[in-house]
Amino acid sequence: MTLSVDIRHRLGDFAVDVTFEAPPGLTVLFGRSGSGKSTVINAVAGLLRPEAGRITVDGQTLLDGASGVELPPHKRGLGYIFQEGRLFPHLSVRQNLKYGRWFRKRSRADVAEVVEMLGLGPLLDRRPGALSGGEKQRVAIGRALLSDPRLILADEPLAALDEARKAEILPYFERLRDEVSVPILYVSHSAAEVARLATTVVALEAGRVTGQGPAADILGDPMLTPLGARAAGAVLEARVARHHDDGLTELDAGGVALFVPRLAQMPGQPLRVRIAAQEVVLSRGAPEGLSALNVLPGRVERIRPGTGPGAIVSLATPAGTVLARITQRSAKMLDLAEGVSCYAVVKSVAIAPEDVGGPDGAA
Repeated sequence: MTLSVDIRHRLGDFAVDVTFEAPPGLTVLFGRSGSGKSTVINAVAGLLRPEAGRITVDGQTLLDGASGVELPPHKRGLGYIFQEGRLFPHLSVRQNLKYGRWFRKRSRADVAEVVEMLGLGPLLDRRPGALSGGEKQRVAIGRALLSDPRLILADEPLAALDEARKAEILPYFERLRDEVSVPILYVSHSAAEVARLATTVVALEAGRVTGQGPAADILGDPMLTPLGARAAGAVLEARVARHHDDGLTELDAGGVALFVPRLAQMPGQPLRVRIAAQEVVLSRGAPEGLSALNVLPGRVERIRPGTGPGAIVSLATPAGTVLARITQRSAKMLDLAEGVSCYAVVKSVAIAPEDVGGPDGAA
């Protein structure tokens, strides 16, 4: 199944002109507030009628402005996960889940399988008022799945949660991405969420698509910074090598050892690791006598000067592309240019738990 979106819409002085495709997996609409993310997802949901365009999913037309086709929201076959669970407070968790089947009487989704996937068994007889924010979101995910959707929409579903609840929910979205064979359109302005969850990223700025592709490609492109230079960071594919007694986990990233605070994942498990550009220090020679444990040899691919004193340097390493945010003065002092060899240095404690997660297809 593939979602195809081609819409144009104007809201006062703000214009949206967006074209993209979301294949099976989890596609993130990524950009800062006001970039057009909500306009796009609301148009797909049928909550907003764009001035022109066409939206199809799995070969079915949801909207075609030219021919006048516009399916109402309840006939689009969508599962919608909002920022807040929006559960029925007078119904139990079990009843809220079964409500998801109301409009899809022939739902192929199995209640027991969904309950097991989301760990909802102990919650079935509770009402929403007795649930934490993270538990409410898990129920909302289950309700969306049980509607047997052809497409799942998630509008910043973690935005209302604190960091502990986000950490609780992220693994369930990873399972949703890996085990459900329908496209998921996910709105976010969190680079950490994008790095962990996205199979495809659609970067939006000022109502336009500035880039589309795999998460590693989009986040690792120094020319694409939808949230600004301060939020830039690249994604590396790695595998858990071993756990050490001193509280660190060693990863193998393209043959390079990376040390991060201890992870729960077992040795051999593949992972994605996001390294924030502002946490990377560059050295022309092999550094010695440092407290930082992670040193990656590489070659400069590109340098993007900022509008102020900063610059973003893209470095090709055996582990993948690494971005470094440094000053233009430092770049000049190191005599950096395309093709120059240097080293990226990253402190282990700079890689936070929320920056590490399973890639799509991970066991």
